[in-house]
Amino acid sequence: MQTSIYKQFWRYTIPTVAAMLVNGLYQVVDGIFIGRYVGADGLAGINVAWPVIGSILGIGMLIGVGTGALVSIRQGEQDTRGAKQILATGITLLFALVPLVSGVLFFFAEDFLLWQGAEGRVFELGLQYLHILIGACAFTLGSIAMPFLLRNDDSPNLATILMVVGAVINIALDYLFIAWLDWELTGAAIATAVAQLAVTGLGLAYFFSSKANLRLRWSELRLKLDVIPKIFAIGTSSFFMYAYGSMMVALHNALFAQYGDQLMIGAYAILGYIVTVYYLTAEGIANGMQPLVSYNHGARNQDNIRKLLKVAMSSAVLIGLAFVILLNVFPTQFVSVFNEESTQLVEHTVLGIRLHMFALALDGFLVVAGAYYQAINKGSKAMFVMVGNMLIQLPFLYLMPKLFGVPGIWVAYPLSNIALSAVVILLLVKDVRRYQNQHSQIAHA
Repeated sequence: MQTSIYKQFWRYTIPTVAAMLVNGLYQVVDGIFIGRYVGADGLAGINVAWPVIGSILGIGMLIGVGTGALVSIRQGEQDTRGAKQILATGITLLFALVPLVSGVLFFFAEDFLLWQGAEGRVFELGLQYLHILIGACAFTLGSIAMPFLLRNDDSPNLATILMVVGAVINIALDYLFIAWLDWELTGAAIATAVAQLAVTGLGLAYFFSSKANLRLRWSELRLKLDVIPKIFAIGTSSFFMYAYGSMMVALHNALFAQYGDQLMIGAYAILGYIVTVYYLTAEGIANGMQPLVSYNHGARNQDNIRKLLKVAMSSAVLIGLAFVILLNVFPTQFVSVFNEESTQLVEHTVLGIRLHMFALALDGFLVVAGAYYQAINKGSKAMFVMVGNMLIQLPFLYLMPKLFGVPGIWVAYPLSNIALSAVVILLLVKDVRRYQNQHSQIAHA
């Protein structure tokens, strides 16, 4: 029985994209509540807190993606026992890291906010948010990893349902804590923590139930030490994707505070929420592709891998182009959803849309390229895509503000994206051709 590889792709990708968008929606709704009820200072406060939260999410992604890809490869090799051992190791590792992660972040949180130029009310609001979510970091880690593990257990729809449940809880509690009780960013953080607790708890419950293909028992939750380096080898590029994103947000915040003012950090926050919608769509496409590419890599079916890469890449880029056009036609309408009272905030954000987001579709291309290399167990090349993005962007961010001030900060990102994408396109074409030739030689041997 051979189901079309394209049908399999859409079967995985549509619920995965839906899940990522739901996940993005509740982040965006967070931003809307904060922008409307706390104001520009609230948007700036959550933006200076975001790099710390992004670091936690990155560790969850590292374990979720690394474990998930290895589980799929073992299943492709028909090694169910090995797949189960890897899953148990991944889940155990997730919670073993909690004290270390929360401890480090707690001690350095204040310094990190100050480094980004946060002061006065923006600093206070950022700290409100961080103190809650650092304490709840076990749920933050679990909530980002669980959907990956569920998808690799052949339950993509359940992963989507789980994220929908989390989003609904978050939005309802946002209304209660921010709009009704006026708890500002403390309320936003509690709403997020409770939602993440629900996702983590329900995901764990699934793996101990009869519904799971790789059903676990409590006695099986142990670390298989030789698996940990393999999880890190595949998942580290995902961590760097979040760490890089976090570092870039922090660097932009610091530059806007230096060359402009804290209102511009608020404008950058709004852009971040808007970009989230596309970025999570691209990530959903990449994550939907990953289990299938990993399985076909284990089964040595190169033709299916090539088809999967082509459909994922074209989908991500075309959606990105449509998104950019829409944003440039209706910029004020998009911005006004978050805040329409501060005309200066709206003006700063519209300028950001024009200058910062014209190469957005290339983000989708790079996310899919990174996921492809992860899925075929080429962690070093996936790392190159993520670290390359950071290394190329840094010189642009150093030079452009010195030459052009605030507009230079805005354009640094798209220019660096264009430069890196040109390199990754050449790498990808070369690798796909080489793997295809190797496959042909094996088939004819």
